[in-house]
Amino acid sequence: MKPLTFLSNAARAKDIFAVLARHGFANLLTQLDPQEGLWKRFIPQPAERRTIWERTRLALEELGPTFVKAGQLMSMRPDALPHALIFELRKLQNNVRPLPFSEMSLVLSEELEPTVAQAFLAFDETPVASASLAQVYFATLHDGRDVAVKIQRPNLTRTVQADLDLLAWFAAQLHHRIEGLRPYDLPAVVDEVRDNLLRELDFRHEARNQQYFNALNPHPDRVYAPAVVNELSGERVLVMERIGGVTVGDARLVPEDAKRIASNGASSLIHQVLIAGFFHADPHAGNVLVTPDGRLCLLDWGMAGNLTRRLRLGLADLFLAAVDQDAERIVQIAAELGSPGGRADLRAMERDVTLALREDFNSSIGRVQLGRAMLKLLFIFGQNGINITRDYSLMAKAVLSIEEVARTLDPGFDLRAEARPILIQLQRDRTGARAILRESRSLFRSILIGARELPAEVFRIIRRVEHDDLTIKFQHQGLEDLDNAIGSASNRLTLGVIIGALIIGSSLIVTTGIRPYLFGYPALGIVGYLISALLGFYVVWDIVRHGRHK
Repeated sequence: MKPLTFLSNAARAKDIFAVLARHGFANLLTQLDPQEGLWKRFIPQPAERRTIWERTRLALEELGPTFVKAGQLMSMRPDALPHALIFELRKLQNNVRPLPFSEMSLVLSEELEPTVAQAFLAFDETPVASASLAQVYFATLHDGRDVAVKIQRPNLTRTVQADLDLLAWFAAQLHHRIEGLRPYDLPAVVDEVRDNLLRELDFRHEARNQQYFNALNPHPDRVYAPAVVNELSGERVLVMERIGGVTVGDARLVPEDAKRIASNGASSLIHQVLIAGFFHADPHAGNVLVTPDGRLCLLDWGMAGNLTRRLRLGLADLFLAAVDQDAERIVQIAAELGSPGGRADLRAMERDVTLALREDFNSSIGRVQLGRAMLKLLFIFGQNGINITRDYSLMAKAVLSIEEVARTLDPGFDLRAEARPILIQLQRDRTGARAILRESRSLFRSILIGARELPAEVFRIIRRVEHDDLTIKFQHQGLEDLDNAIGSASNRLTLGVIIGALIIGSSLIVTTGIRPYLFGYPALGIVGYLISALLGFYVVWDIVRHGRHK
C-alpha cells in the first residue's frame, strides 16, 4: 500500500490495530513498527487463554464483514496456511446485523429495470438471512412463483476495497519483517483472496454457476441448485427459486432416510469433482438444505472449483494411494502434478505424509476422515514447494465440508464407500478396451494428419532451396564469456605490439640525435617514450580493474 493510501484509511487502520492489540497481538504490532502512538494506547486484556489461531479467528470476526469473508476464503488455502489455522477459519460466522430495507431498496431499485412493484406481486421487507456481503428476502412474482431475492449491501465495493488495501499492507509487513512467516507467502494469499472476493461481489458469476451445475447434474431428483430468474438478476441482485426446506442440523429424519440423503449428497460431490470437474466449493451445513421431498439443495454458489481431466485423474490416483496408505505414491503423484522446486525434500515429505495418513485416514483405528487428511497433505505439499492448483484446495475443503454434513445425518458415514464406484469407473475408463480404442484413434488421427501434411512441407523446403531462400541459423549457447575473453586478450596483445614498436622507434630516434631537443634529448624520441608509458599504464590498469581472466 502506498503511504497516501494508508493515510486515507488511517481511521480504519487505527481500528484494526486496536482490535489486534485487544486480542493479544501486541508483540506482532511491535515488530510491524506502525506509526508512533497508533496502537500503544490500547492494552490487550484477553479474558481467556486461547491459542493464537483462536485469537486470529476472534479478531477477524470483530474486524467486520470484509475480514470475515477474507478469512473464509483463506480457509480454502490449506496448501499455504497451517491446518490448525484452517480449521479455526472455517468456524468464522457470516451472520451480521441486517440493514434496514430502506437502505437495501436503493440497490434493488438501481439494479432492476422495472420497479419493485412491477417486478414482484409481493415483497417481504424483513430479511430471512443477513451475511457479510448480502441480505436475502422472500418475494412472490406476478406469475405466482415464490422466489428468494439476494441483495448486495450498499456501497460494499468501496468498503471492501479499502479493507483489502489495509489487509494487503498488513500482509506485506508481516512477510518482510517476520522471517518465520515468509514460507507462507502471505502477500500472495491476500492477492488471491482479493481476486476471489471481488469476483463474489458480482452475483452474475453465482447465477451462472447454479445454472451450469443444474445443466451437468445427472440426478436432479436427489441433489439440485435453485433455478435462477435471469430477467430480474444482475450484478448486485440475484433472484432465484425459493427453497422450502431446513438445514441439515435441523432435519428430523428416520435413520434410513438420513443415510440415503447423506449418500446422495456425497455421491453428488464425488461426481462433481471426479466426473464433471465442476463443483460447489463450500457445501457446509448452512449451504445445504433438506427439502420436504427428501432432496438436497445446494445454496450459495459464489465460489466454485474447476478441474481439468488431467487434474481429475491425478486426484483419483491420490485417493487410491491414500486408501492404500502408499505415501511414496502420493508424493510421486504430487510431484508430477505440482512441478516441485529445488527445495523439495521428497524423503521428508514421505515421512510427513505417512504420519498424516496414520492420524486421519487409518481404518485400523476407526479414523477415516478423507477431507481432513487432504487438507494436511496439501499443506505438506505447499511447505515443500509443490504448489498444486488452487482448485485442489477448494476440493479438499469441499470434501471436508460434505463429510461433516453427511456425518451430521449419518454418524457412521464413510466417504470411501461412496467414492469407490466412481473411482472404479474412472479406472475402467482409463484402462479399459474403450479407452485403449479411443487413445488409438486419437494417435492414428494425429499420424494421419501429419502424414497428409508431410509432402507439402517437404515440397515447400525444396522450393526454398531452389530459390536460394533457405537459411540455417546456428547459435552457440554459453560461449559469450569466451568470446569476450578472446576479444579482450586480442586488444591487449595489439596494444602490447604498439607499445613495443614505440619504444624501439623512440630508442632509434634518441641514438640519432635528431633535433629539436627536449631535456637534452631528441624531442620526438621523448614523446614516443611518454606515449608508450601511458599506454603501458593503461594496460596495467585495465588488467587490475577487470582481472587477468578477461
